[in-house]
Amino acid sequence: MLRFSAFDEANSRNNPEIDFISHKVSDYYAQNVFTDDKLKNYVSNKVYKQLKECVSNNQKIDRETAEHIAQGMKNWAIEHGAKSYTHWFQPLTGLTAEKHDSFFEPTENGKAIESFGASNLVQQEPDASSFPNGGIRQTFEARGYTAWDPTSPAFLMDSKFGKTLCIPTIFISYTGETLDFKAPLLKSIEALEKAVLPVVNYFDKAATKITATLGWEQEYFLVDEALYNARPDLRYTGRTLLGAIPAKGQQLEDHYFGAIPDRALNFMIDLERESHILGIPIRTRHNEVAPCQFECAPMFEECNVAVDHNQLLMDVMEKIGKKHKLKVLLHEKPFKGVNGSGKHNNWSMSTDTGKNLLSPGKTPKTNLLFLTTFVNVIAAVAKYSDVLRAAIASAGNDHRLGANEAPPAIISVFIGKALTHVLNDVAEKVSDTKSNQLLTEDLKLHIHNQIPDILLDNTDRNRTSPFAFTGNKFEIRATGSSANCSSTMVVINTIVADQFLRFKTDVEALIAKEGEKKEGAIMRVLKNYIIESQNILFEGDNYSQEWADEAEKRGLKNVRTTPYALDFWMVKENVDVFARHGVLSEREMEARYDIFNHNYLLKVQIEGRLIGELCVNNIIPAAIQYQNNILDNILKMKSAGFDTSMYKAQSELVVDLSNHLAQVKSNVDAMIEARKVCNKIEENAPKAKAYCDQVVPFFDKIRYHADKLEQLVDNQLWPLPKYREILSL
Repeated sequence: MLRFSAFDEANSRNNPEIDFISHKVSDYYAQNVFTDDKLKNYVSNKVYKQLKECVSNNQKIDRETAEHIAQGMKNWAIEHGAKSYTHWFQPLTGLTAEKHDSFFEPTENGKAIESFGASNLVQQEPDASSFPNGGIRQTFEARGYTAWDPTSPAFLMDSKFGKTLCIPTIFISYTGETLDFKAPLLKSIEALEKAVLPVVNYFDKAATKITATLGWEQEYFLVDEALYNARPDLRYTGRTLLGAIPAKGQQLEDHYFGAIPDRALNFMIDLERESHILGIPIRTRHNEVAPCQFECAPMFEECNVAVDHNQLLMDVMEKIGKKHKLKVLLHEKPFKGVNGSGKHNNWSMSTDTGKNLLSPGKTPKTNLLFLTTFVNVIAAVAKYSDVLRAAIASAGNDHRLGANEAPPAIISVFIGKALTHVLNDVAEKVSDTKSNQLLTEDLKLHIHNQIPDILLDNTDRNRTSPFAFTGNKFEIRATGSSANCSSTMVVINTIVADQFLRFKTDVEALIAKEGEKKEGAIMRVLKNYIIESQNILFEGDNYSQEWADEAEKRGLKNVRTTPYALDFWMVKENVDVFARHGVLSEREMEARYDIFNHNYLLKVQIEGRLIGELCVNNIIPAAIQYQNNILDNILKMKSAGFDTSMYKAQSELVVDLSNHLAQVKSNVDAMIEARKVCNKIEENAPKAKAYCDQVVPFFDKIRYHADKLEQLVDNQLWPLPKYREILSL
């Protein structure tokens, strides 16, 4: 049986050899990245300065400069063994994409040269019709463009077949609409800087640039390749659609932060080596809560580069996993009964003068900058919490959110007792009328004294909160492990930009109309925002039913499933905020709404088909075979003259098997009929809702009875690897 041969194969693995383990990371860090230092060596100082100036000022790079950079990039890549190049982009599939072209170009004399110029670097033309486009492009309209992103460095992807120069790019349609995750992210970063910098200049005149920063934490599972291949549900959906919970899962919490299993550690060391060569600053690794679950995390980076690095890491994980005969599972909930996986997005902003805007200082002035940033971020989330919920919505995340391991679908903000006291103090003590001296005294005597110097020691971590302040950053814990970080980052950057523009307008209105001094006006505006945002703040257990009840009283939305959460994309207020800042047009929002609904629909359609196939072709036959074995035993005992009491247990077992078999079959049949009804709906959004309401509920019903059969059927007859076999390295 495939199950047992896979288990034997998994248990006979030897760890592959790893290169460079004895070397210092500094010896090879960013070895395959076209860093600033390498760029300086391959272009003139003039070209280098022109590029940096254009990037810093968000200006277009002229053709001549691009030509010099292209030549330098080509020479570096070829010297390091590259024979081809590709525009590396992030279409709305959620994966990365690439189309390779060779450097070589035939010449008239029958020879060839290596050619790569500005036109190759700046723009390419992949087929746009087969990527998700939400109706922006018709099937027969294939043209789309990738365009170079000079803010993210090119890199060499190495394989046993050779090296390829990868150039990070955006992906747009022939008509200019964005068809990827990167373009809106870059626009949101620009919008954030434009909105935040004028406010920061109230406090720091020297600041000329604002940078959004991101530090992600990637959770994942490792399972043996042979066992993975013996589970069609894992292979085709990323999660186990069936499977009884094992006797020992994560109850003892002995895996969490425990000694890393040798096989997993070998994989991690290899992954880190490859990541470091590609300039991904991974520094942390550890066991997570569930068996076979792990986490890695890098240093903080500029938001766009951090997103690229996370997407690249997921590609590298797959590559390294194959080498180690392991499969990396990035699904949010691959196994029932144990924790799922998230991707925590730690977000902040910094200035070019070295200030983290979410770190308090030791003087009233710098504390006021922190307080301004802190309150405005909370106010932004309070106003646009529904679109943040839409950004984290996915079929996989529906299984994880609120499942006693991850934040619920209710968006709330945790800030800790110390900062709650600070905000309450501001709301109570700041006067609603102009009183500059009182406000200044409050600022010195209360605000400064209440904000701790070392915030990390005064702000607890609430792992049940979807949006938590953790010392000098906000941690968005609700993002799914397979998601592109930019989905969350685009929303955060845009809504915070909008809130800062509102703040500047409100402050300057007070100064102009009432002659208020700047500090006094700031405090009065912040007080109003604190009061407005009270409903979004929650310090307790987000998992509890008490919070669900309290949230409902506060008017906070609790949208548990993706098709309904995605509706928030199309709320007029949300459409307007993205359009207002030039991040996404209404047409682009509509396209994403359609794409995300279609993506959900396709995933649950595949799951529905597969759970039916597994039951009909695997589960039911195994149960019937075992049932026949028992019936044979009963017949033999009858013919031997045994009293019925002697085979009562067998008879009861046959009844139990029959009941669960009947339930599996009837629910599979009912699910198929429900799918037929839903498939008559043409538009993606209502069709996704219909599948969510009418088809998906059958999954748990079928699973319940199939898992009961797993617990009853002879272990030697059960066809699928069991949890106790998969969740072991």
